[in-house]
Amino acid sequence: MLCCGITAAYGDSIYDANRLLRVTDTGDRFESMALQQTRDIIRTYSSIVSMSAEVALPLNLKRTIAACYAEAYAWDKFRPGIAQILVQVLNQKELLLLIDFYSSRSLPPKEIPAFKNVIAKADQIQRLSADYIYAHANSCVDRDAELIFSYLGSL
Repeated sequence: MLCCGITAAYGDSIYDANRLLRVTDTGDRFESMALQQTRDIIRTYSSIVSMSAEVALPLNLKRTIAACYAEAYAWDKFRPGIAQILVQVLNQKELLLLIDFYSSRSLPPKEIPAFKNVIAKADQIQRLSADYIYAHANSCVDRDAELIFSYLGSL
């Protein structure tokens, strides 16, 4: 019976971790940052091609490159792992405290020390999340290079 209680508690924690990700708009912010990075990458590719070959990358090639990054860094691909990291680092009380805080509910004064302890775990969560994303993201760089070289070779 103990295993079922642990499984139920883990399920509750995963539910709360996903809820925290929703109330903090983490997915939207993640995808916004990924989109900005994709734009920066395409801008860099365009600059390199323009300076070295004196041609512009065509829009369809830019769209193909962007599609690769959109797929490689889709939030839904990373959300389950990030939720597991939250459960690994934070206990359920801490998850609920953050959900309340980000849901614009007040933080009772007696919870301030607990809140400070949760905030102290932010670096660990950030590091583990970055490692997770790096380990689980597909790279588009090789494909990008092939597409660009193929385009340049067709000129």
